[in-house]
Amino acid sequence: MSSKLRIVFMGTPDFAVATLSVLVAHNYHIVGVITAPDKPSGRGQKLTESAIKSYAKSQNLPVLQPTNLKNEAFLSQLKSLQANLQIVVAFRMLPKDVWQMPLYGTFNLHASLLPNYRGAAPINWAIINGETKTGVSTFFIDDKIDTGNLILQEETEIEPNENAGSLHDKLMQIGSQLVLKTVVLIEKNNIITKPQKTTTVLKTAHKLNKDNCKIDWFDSIENIYNKIRGLSPYPAAWCTLVNANTSLDIKIYKVDKSFETHSIQTGTILCNKNQLKVAVAKGYIILKEIKLPGKRAMDIKSLLNGYTFYDDAKML
Repeated sequence: MSSKLRIVFMGTPDFAVATLSVLVAHNYHIVGVITAPDKPSGRGQKLTESAIKSYAKSQNLPVLQPTNLKNEAFLSQLKSLQANLQIVVAFRMLPKDVWQMPLYGTFNLHASLLPNYRGAAPINWAIINGETKTGVSTFFIDDKIDTGNLILQEETEIEPNENAGSLHDKLMQIGSQLVLKTVVLIEKNNIITKPQKTTTVLKTAHKLNKDNCKIDWFDSIENIYNKIRGLSPYPAAWCTLVNANTSLDIKIYKVDKSFETHSIQTGTILCNKNQLKVAVAKGYIILKEIKLPGKRAMDIKSLLNGYTFYDDAKML
């Protein structure tokens, strides 16, 4: 066990668990874990703990769940842990009183090649924008969002048919190893940082919402395809299905694309017993997996067994 480093780890979702588990496996001294308060979820609105809290409890690590990071009682508790390094993975913005507390600073793992894709949803936006590569970065936190001095970066390919779920899992593993390398550098006092490049043209990863997750069927076939895989499986791209006298908001998880010349109106649905496709400019988006309201997600063959699409059905 390292006698030099006393680490406080901050994170919430599964993405962060991979990193914390690597640190535990390498016998680093985790003196505290900071995560989000338990939240109600599911139909019964039962309080559910974060993935990090569940893992930390399984390892008998002390857990703090502050609602306010500026609260004096929390700051006092944090200080009492006597950490000399803080590591942040998929948490929230920290106040200066928190990030400047430890001797060796506070560093963050971000799922992009900074300075591009700063913000809340870097994995999704990299795919939505049709990138062919992305990566992970570690950097020391400062008073802005994802702008601090870079420590390490590692690049990886984005496969042509990759979705946000598979890229998330890939970056989760690459990121956990990058954090380990960063900790080793800090432990050996071999850290060399560099400022992030300043450029006027930066791609951002702003928060996803209902408006920017809606499919525009008049967009290019490539952009539609990238948007759907970039939002799959979560939060999922959506659109409105108009079928006979019904109008339903549906989620689309998996598609293929086919470039063809046709004169069919954009948004028109064409189907047979085994296939469902939507006419778009210069081709078709072939639907593979969708979810109707109140139903589970299902493949198109299963859907067509129990749902009828009428001749005038269309996507809006």
